Amino acid sequence: MPAIVSVSSSIPKHTISQNETEQIVKELFQSSFTDMDRLIKIFGNGQIEKRNFIVPKEWFQEEHSFSEKNDLYIRESIQYGVDAIKKCLVNRSSLNREIHEEEIDAIVFVSSSGLATPTIDARIMNEMSFSPHTKRIPLWGLGCAGGGGGLSRAYEYCLAFPDAKVLVLCIEMCSITFQRNDLRKSNLVGTSLFADGIACSLVVGDEVLQKEELSRSYCPHIMNTQSTLMPDSEDVMGWDVRDEGLYVIFSRDIPTVIQKWLKPNVEQFLNGNNAKLTDISHFVAHPGGKKVIEAYEAALGYGSDMTSISSEVLRDNGNMSSPTVLYVLKETMRREPRKGDLGLLTALGPGFSSELMLLEWR
Repeated sequence: MPAIVSVSSSIPKHTISQNETEQIVKELFQSSFTDMDRLIKIFGNGQIEKRNFIVPKEWFQEEHSFSEKNDLYIRESIQYGVDAIKKCLVNRSSLNREIHEEEIDAIVFVSSSGLATPTIDARIMNEMSFSPHTKRIPLWGLGCAGGGGGLSRAYEYCLAFPDAKVLVLCIEMCSITFQRNDLRKSNLVGTSLFADGIACSLVVGDEVLQKEELSRSYCPHIMNTQSTLMPDSEDVMGWDVRDEGLYVIFSRDIPTVIQKWLKPNVEQFLNGNNAKLTDISHFVAHPGGKKVIEAYEAALGYGSDMTSISSEVLRDNGNMSSPTVLYVLKETMRREPRKGDLGLLTALGPGFSSELMLLEWR
């Protein structure tokens, strides 16, 4: 089975504490909400201590056009994307040797926080030494499910071409989608959660694994994947695209939806692969927020020990949309699971949808 042999991240340069963000938002929206003192508590109650942004905190004090934001998204995505790819290919904590750019057969590029045609992956290829014949597979609009979706598409590519090496690059600049004039409570919730993040992973096929021992230790082999769409659920999560840019759609019912919908979805997937929830040693879950993590635990009967890495990633980075689950996977791999351990990777996003992946460390 295809395996994930390397995961890297590129950390945006501006780190802002949750207390600082709370003060900025309070100053901006104080006169717009009569119950601001009650609403602002979401910043302190979300178990996020700090987040990383591509812009300094002063940036949020001024108006910025959609065009200005998108130009920033393109410019910064190229810079951070190149950095994440280089770190992934020269990841000596995971790889026995450097992987050269010319060896890469395909790039799955995942993003939902900006627009670019040609897509960012093409612009990155112009900055690096990839073969001009590298397949480009851009995915847009999967939001928080994008990391799982990207890995799943890379897995399927490597099933079809077992000698392939595929990069999955997730880039999100959620901070620059901020809308100063959006007075909906969902905007406050989104502002308390979302951050910027960049992550890259390398997925390789069976023949690559048979020819050489790329991985320094046991790595997660992808046993199977499942994508699921909840019908008629477009209003749960996503973007409302307006003249001023992207306005967040973020339903307060997301934790309830997860509790009711996720368990039968997961059980169906695991049963089809002769596995049970109790067989899972590593729960590699996208941490959408504190309430989402609590909903995972309630729905699947897991304790906080199973969600501890997701909670740590949320605490130190916030919700970075698509790259977040790769941050959780990176930390899980760093702790070197034992041979034969099973992992369940899950990410939920607009649609409303889920991406599930069964992993086995070999």
